[in-house]
Amino acid sequence: MTNPRFKRRRRLGVAAAAAGLLATLLTAGPAAATPEPGDTPAQRQGVTTSQQEEARKAIQGGEIPGVDEIVHSKNVEHLANIPKDALKGLNTDLAFQGKYAFAGNYDGFRIFDISNPKKPKTVTQVLCPGSQNDISVSGNLLFLSTDSSRSDNSCTSTTQPATEKSSWEGMKIFDISDIRNPKYVAAVETACGSHTHTLVPERKNIYVYVSSYSPRATYPDCQPPHDGISVIKVPRKAPQKAAVIDFPVLFPDGGNPGNDPQNPNLSETTGCHDLTVLPSKDLAAGACMGDGILFSIKDPEKPKVIDRVQDNTNFAFWHSATFNERADKVVFTDELGGGGGATCNAEIGPKRGANGIYEIKGHGDKRKLVFKSYYKIPRHQADTENCVAHNGSLIPVPGRDIMVQAWYQGGVSFWDFTDSSKPKEIGYFERGPISTDTITTGGSWSAYYYNGYVFSNDIAKGFDVLKINDRRTDPAKWFRQRELNVQTQPDYL
Repeated sequence: MTNPRFKRRRRLGVAAAAAGLLATLLTAGPAAATPEPGDTPAQRQGVTTSQQEEARKAIQGGEIPGVDEIVHSKNVEHLANIPKDALKGLNTDLAFQGKYAFAGNYDGFRIFDISNPKKPKTVTQVLCPGSQNDISVSGNLLFLSTDSSRSDNSCTSTTQPATEKSSWEGMKIFDISDIRNPKYVAAVETACGSHTHTLVPERKNIYVYVSSYSPRATYPDCQPPHDGISVIKVPRKAPQKAAVIDFPVLFPDGGNPGNDPQNPNLSETTGCHDLTVLPSKDLAAGACMGDGILFSIKDPEKPKVIDRVQDNTNFAFWHSATFNERADKVVFTDELGGGGGATCNAEIGPKRGANGIYEIKGHGDKRKLVFKSYYKIPRHQADTENCVAHNGSLIPVPGRDIMVQAWYQGGVSFWDFTDSSKPKEIGYFERGPISTDTITTGGSWSAYYYNGYVFSNDIAKGFDVLKINDRRTDPAKWFRQRELNVQTQPDYL
């Protein structure tokens, strides 16, 4: 699966560490919180002696980069890296507004000044533990998802079993009108917490679609069946009045039952993992565990399912979705192994843990999702590297469909799916394995294009800034945005 155009080039790649950063650690509650072990997934998994030896031989033979070595294609530059600082948890998602990037972390969030992308600076860090702290911004408000059972809704909470009725999970809302001093202003508890969320912003109100899953009869606040999403209405001028206004059922039949003997990794649908909305077209796409859905959001309070698809042969866990700029395609990702497995090897192959490219056929409520092909990075990773399709964004090139995408320790891939049946990689950036002895969670969680640059939040290594110099992507440099939450996709046209 090696791409001959972009063979790996070994180099003494060293992350460019930003020096002299002034990091202000804020506590949004009365006292500092200590992250609890239950907030983070297991970070190390054993591998066999033969797998360890295979990884070492692959490094020695130049098939994969050395431990922590940086490699990239000729058309990609690595401009900067800012390591973790006060927040030691796993880095997660990203959002953007003006000259700032907002980076989630299992322990809270960090704000960067990216006015000079070659020298980003930390503006502030907020300690507020609660996995996975999926993040977005709109106007003066910042939204943070909590998907771990907590003792209360404060930023000084501790872990507490979900079997206890008093436990809390859901959405937190901050006022960021003073960017250096975010203020925690509201919290909304949601059924089964908030693994991710998606904003549908309007002039007076912001609607928040909350995705969560995995109910249990023993969880008082996460009861089965959990076959929909929570809809929160947030008045912009009074965010403290934010409240759940509905729980629309997306799967009246319960969704994919899973348990397919031909595909033992197939997930049962018990909610959604992630939604992407395209407000300009009143459309949304949902990645919902065992199902992919297309729905209308003409009435943002009452989303309506248009079509639903399953892939019980190759997909295991429908994770996220991206529209192309003409809104006639959707890219769905499959997070095989939950992000902790080494699925980018020859044994797993090119069709599992990959993207599924679907074209949208028809009109109005009769539109259908039609499968065209799979895309997976054409670079095998070591059996000690967690790697699978993850978060990415469209690169706004008129007339072409190009994405940049994170693949955990598979790095960052730039790929073209203008021909839905023949997607191809056009550039990449990656680090070598964190370890050749164990699977250690790391790599790029999110990689997004914003105003001419690509920003990646590496779970273990920190905040990276990349730039692609390629005639196929150069036209995107002229498209400027004031705000970007990738799951609230702008109309690039």
